[in-house]
Amino acid sequence: MSGAEFLHFATTISLGLLTLAFLLTIYRITVGPSLPDRVLALDMLIAVVIGYIAVIALRTGFMLYLDIAIALGLVGFLSTVAFARFILQRWQISQASSEEESRPEARR
Repeated sequence: MSGAEFLHFATTISLGLLTLAFLLTIYRITVGPSLPDRVLALDMLIAVVIGYIAVIALRTGFMLYLDIAIALGLVGFLSTVAFARFILQRWQISQASSEEESRPEARR
């Protein structure tokens, strides 16, 4: 088996595994019992897409795709941080409202 044949075989297997990971991640996004699970699945989806881009770059030999993958990684990181901050603020608001309801003077 030559190097080119092995590379083609490896990229084909990689695309198959990435497709399986993509489908499982989509399942977690649609079902995922809570909002943090969905945010984590979206972050995983970005990682899978970066994997797709890297494998396609190897298969085609067009390495400009790697720059796109790096930019997508940065955008994905920023979106995950933004979602995490949103979830934290939402949790803090719900904690504050539950503490306010549990105070005895609030019941009068």
